[in-house]
Amino acid sequence: MAGKNKRKLEDLSVDEFMLSGFDSGEEDDCEDEESTQQKGKMKKPAPQKMSVGKQGKASEHKDQLSALKRKDPEFYEFLQQNDQKLLNFEDSDSLEDEEEDEEERMYHKLPSQLEEADDDDDNDAGESVKKDVKKPKEATKVTEAMIENWRTGLRKEPTAKLIRDITQAFKAAVATTKGDSEELCRYTISDSAVFNSLILFCIKDMHAALNKMLKLKAPEKGQKKLILPSSSARWQKNQIDIKMYIAGVVQLLSSLTQSTVVAAVLRHANQMVPYYLCLPKQCRHFLKSLIKHWSTGEETVRVLAFLALNKICRNKQEIYLNSVLKQMYIAYVKNCKFTSPNTLPMINFMQRTLAEMYSLDTQVSYQHAFIYIRQLAIHLRNAMNLKKKETYQSVYNWQYVHCLYLWCRVLSTIYPSEVLEPLIYPLCQVIIGCIKLVPISRYYPLRLHCVRAIILLSANTKTYVPALPFLLEILQREDFNKKPGRMSIKPINFAVILKLSKTNLQEKAYKDGLVEQLYDLILENFHTQACSVGFPELALPTVVQLKVFLKECKVANYCKQMRQLLEKIQENSSYITGRRQKAAFGVADVTAVAAWEKQVAEEGTSLTKYYSQWKKLREKEIQLEISGKERMEDLNLPEIKRKKAEEKKADKKEFKGLFESDSDDDDDDDLFKSKGKEKGDSDEDDEGLEDLSDLSYDDDEEDVDDLEDDSDGDQKKPSSSKGKAPKKMLSTELKEVAEGDEDMVEDLELSDQD
Repeated sequence: MAGKNKRKLEDLSVDEFMLSGFDSGEEDDCEDEESTQQKGKMKKPAPQKMSVGKQGKASEHKDQLSALKRKDPEFYEFLQQNDQKLLNFEDSDSLEDEEEDEEERMYHKLPSQLEEADDDDDNDAGESVKKDVKKPKEATKVTEAMIENWRTGLRKEPTAKLIRDITQAFKAAVATTKGDSEELCRYTISDSAVFNSLILFCIKDMHAALNKMLKLKAPEKGQKKLILPSSSARWQKNQIDIKMYIAGVVQLLSSLTQSTVVAAVLRHANQMVPYYLCLPKQCRHFLKSLIKHWSTGEETVRVLAFLALNKICRNKQEIYLNSVLKQMYIAYVKNCKFTSPNTLPMINFMQRTLAEMYSLDTQVSYQHAFIYIRQLAIHLRNAMNLKKKETYQSVYNWQYVHCLYLWCRVLSTIYPSEVLEPLIYPLCQVIIGCIKLVPISRYYPLRLHCVRAIILLSANTKTYVPALPFLLEILQREDFNKKPGRMSIKPINFAVILKLSKTNLQEKAYKDGLVEQLYDLILENFHTQACSVGFPELALPTVVQLKVFLKECKVANYCKQMRQLLEKIQENSSYITGRRQKAAFGVADVTAVAAWEKQVAEEGTSLTKYYSQWKKLREKEIQLEISGKERMEDLNLPEIKRKKAEEKKADKKEFKGLFESDSDDDDDDDLFKSKGKEKGDSDEDDEGLEDLSDLSYDDDEEDVDDLEDDSDGDQKKPSSSKGKAPKKMLSTELKEVAEGDEDMVEDLELSDQD
């Protein structure tokens, strides 16, 4: 092997040898040694391995050169002649390796036992670090005297240092409302009186002081565009303090609960709107807080929040309007899920204000309206196709109805608009599809809401939408002659219900309210078309249907209302017909027809005059109903307590000797009952009671039930006469028996306020 290697080395050049290695034979021997070492690894002791590892690279190189000298002396001589530096080198690497080994021994020596960590020490150390970091100085306590000094300083000459101190104190006050006691503040506030005075001072004086410090000019009377504080030369210098202050105002709004305080802070925030417009991040937080107060706050708070929203969106439409409209619509849908007499005014307020916001930019409004009306149509299509309870509920709920009403109001408010006019037809189709989805009597209230929305849209957009067939269908399908199955406690408020229960359908109040609603809606619908040249033709189907109703209906109250409505419609029809006969133009002349209708509207017709008077009376009536219900709820009316049969027996036994006439009256009472039964008068009496019940449907149901129980108890009483012959009763005795025992009435207790 050595000879072969030697011949091979003679054939190689110096460069080829350097690339191939110094001694392949030595490497083979080393590989053999390593393989044998790996095989007997478990048998050999570990210290030899450590000694080999400790040798440096220089010593290994030296050994290789000595082996080269023994095995190939010719090449070694060649190296001595040509490359002396390669052979004569200092063993510096070995020294460095030894020094590194010594350092490793010194610093990287494992201990014999590991120490356990002490949690208390770590906590103490961490707390000490926190104390050093968080409390470099003790916070100054704010007093009333300091606030007074700040007030006088602001009114004289507001400076940047003074504004910074007030801002830091305001930040500390806001931190107390959030409960962030650990937040770094230069000041602390521990007294509630100091907190109130500081907030009041900031609300009153900070806006004027900031304007004075930045030297902003007061806007002129006719000037609509706001003067932004960023136009001032001092803005950059004071921007950080102003940013901290207006961020604190937003945090204060989110933490307050009392409506009067929130309203005061919102008035101040409304003044600070130009500052919010210069700081986009703080403005986004402010808008989020305003939308929350607009949708959930008290009446005054809602109005102030809307004013601030409108102010911001008018001045920065391209930045904020799109996102604000989206968030306001979502907040509206969330907060109209439940409808009651208390929440209905707030929902109407949100509808009107949101329609006002949509009128700022018709292009953006069209995108929103198209998407959301399409979403309503998809819900309706799913309900019509699947015909399941869940899909019906996705349409027949308050959120869906209020959304339909909102878009009707939006299109009515923005009309005339070429951009939004194409959405009128699809919206009407969705409303009509909603009416036809489940056309049963239990959903008549929902149908009436949809018809009201159609009338609103038709009246304001000058578009004829056929709403009368859905009202006349109710007159055809409902049997108003049928006697009600039960008496009603209160009238049904159709404004706050979508669905009637089975018990409601049996009540007299249901039919009374239904006739009243039909009267109102038919009158409103004809009022929108009262000045139209085609009014007689529009009114003809309704006139025919009302005449049929009056012919079939036997209830006087219903006939009275519908007859009055019929007379007003016929009177208006005859008036329009007379005016048309005098006209000198044809129906094809659109401009002449429009001018004629405008002239008739200015002069007024009998129906429009009647409608204006009726509307005022109707609104007063609704207000009286609401206030009357509130008074009835607050008033503690006296309760009638009747004696039961057992109590009456006990009284008779106790006072039998004193009042003998009572027993005689009872005997006579039983005799009177038995005679009535023999003659068969009981059925006639029952029919008489039923007739009376139609007239007295407002009586309390509990009293009716009590009366029935008492009558049953009287019939079940055993006859107290034993062995006595029946006597003939006089008319005076019959009257006394009919009157019965006196009722016990509790005293009415009222407070001083009532």
